[in-house]
Amino acid sequence: MQSVDALKPDSDQLERAGLEPAHTSLDADYERCALVTRRSSSNFYYAFMLLPAERRRALHALYAFCRFLDDISDDERFDNPADLLRSWREELERVYNGTPTRAISRALADSARRFNIRRQHFDEFIAGVEMDLTRKRYRTFADLRLFCYRVASTVGLMCIEIFGYSNPAARDYAENLGIALQLTNIMRDVQEDAGRGRIYLPLEDLSQFGVSEDDILHGVYSANFVALMEFEATRARTFYARAEAALPNEDRSSLVTAEAMRLIYGTLLDRIVKSNYRVFDGRLSLSAPRKLYLVGRAWASGRLGALRG
Repeated sequence: MQSVDALKPDSDQLERAGLEPAHTSLDADYERCALVTRRSSSNFYYAFMLLPAERRRALHALYAFCRFLDDISDDERFDNPADLLRSWREELERVYNGTPTRAISRALADSARRFNIRRQHFDEFIAGVEMDLTRKRYRTFADLRLFCYRVASTVGLMCIEIFGYSNPAARDYAENLGIALQLTNIMRDVQEDAGRGRIYLPLEDLSQFGVSEDDILHGVYSANFVALMEFEATRARTFYARAEAALPNEDRSSLVTAEAMRLIYGTLLDRIVKSNYRVFDGRLSLSAPRKLYLVGRAWASGRLGALRG
């Protein structure tokens, strides 16, 4: 039997999980969050360019929090991910009672206070990460939708508080966009997730199109798989369309960063479709110039919306 100390995360694990002690100043804490964002090479990093400095660094804090928790569920180097998530739940309590002890949580506490980010969204996000620790299959789309809401829509709902909005319909926009982005991620990462023994595509969909779990786990590319992925792409596009329809005209300029994400991920989905769903051949992505072009399109559209408003 292992000792209690052996079950505790070591200092290296704490650093990888973002639970290392806070820096000496709030500016340094925010810079730590910005560094996490830059190193991630995420699509989010390009979209963040559109934000004023104060809002951008709040997004860095939020992104760093989500990035570290997401890594806890994916990084096999963590010996006890459930314990690390429990530590983050405890730290989140300190974020909201004004006593954060970590670099990222100090920046997060400042941002949550400035932009009135509801704690319930953070709690839901952690619950979604916990689902990743205990579930490797989703029987129905309803099951998967809950997961997508927790790990993606909640992030969107927190982001729009930082972006700013006036029409409550912006929350419907954020919820639908979050699900669309997560479904796109799931389609792109079928091979990577299968390598971890995970299948996010609903089992009811696999059954409908005659694709077995072993087909996914062993990367079997077939006409049935293409038909399955076409079905998933149509579903994702439905959520992109719902998001676009819900975007309030009066909030187009403030939500331009979210619109950049919609364009980037929507274009990524288009690339997956145009490849005829060759997701087993390697991870599909967009080039940096292409992302910057899409960010520019979002900015121009936001400016035009502001002028029309």
